[in-house]
Amino acid sequence: MSDAVFLVVMGVSGTGKSTLGAALSKALRLPFIDGDDLHPQSNVDKMSRGEPLTDTDRQPWLETIRRTAVSSVLSQLGNGHKSHADPNAMPETETTLDKSSMLGRNEQLSSSMRDKDQKPGIVIACSALKGSYRSVLRGETLSEAEASKHSRKLPTCFVYMKGSRETLMNRMMKRQGHFMKAAMLDSQLKTLESPENEDGVVTVSIEWSTEDQVQEVVRALKDGEGRQHVASKH
Repeated sequence: MSDAVFLVVMGVSGTGKSTLGAALSKALRLPFIDGDDLHPQSNVDKMSRGEPLTDTDRQPWLETIRRTAVSSVLSQLGNGHKSHADPNAMPETETTLDKSSMLGRNEQLSSSMRDKDQKPGIVIACSALKGSYRSVLRGETLSEAEASKHSRKLPTCFVYMKGSRETLMNRMMKRQGHFMKAAMLDSQLKTLESPENEDGVVTVSIEWSTEDQVQEVVRALKDGEGRQHVASKH
């Protein structure tokens, strides 16, 4: 799995993570999942009430995202990610089976577009605001029982969508039907720990067009294999 990539599109709400994630999925011919779809219902209910999630709330969500990424790549490699011997396989609850079906459809679509030498991988949108959250997404904090050799070998690259509070607030005030309240933006910005000094990070401005954002990420992955810090262009 060292040639695979787990691409996390990150940033506070309103940056356009889902839009960029879908565009990267098309450009890179990889499956895409919005991390919000992997939240347990209890988290969605809290956010709908305008209550910020605690780190305790987020921990199982972040672990699920990591397991989903690993399972997807193993599936693309033909390693049977649903095997009971695979400690990174998602628990077979009704909810996760629905997510697996959704992921399976994405994988079938992306597989049909891949060349023989196309590297496996997955794109997932996730806020990933704290360094500790990103450690979970990298697979660095999994228990020994879960930290299989497969999980450890899946490189993780973060695409940090950066923007001003004013631009973000304007965007959020215009959004309809999203569970994240605009009033929670300041809380997210306060929580945000910039990843710009970390390895494996590509920074893009939310002021850029989606096409420019995609081009920057593709360039960074090509030049640095997604494993080295890439400074944002100005």
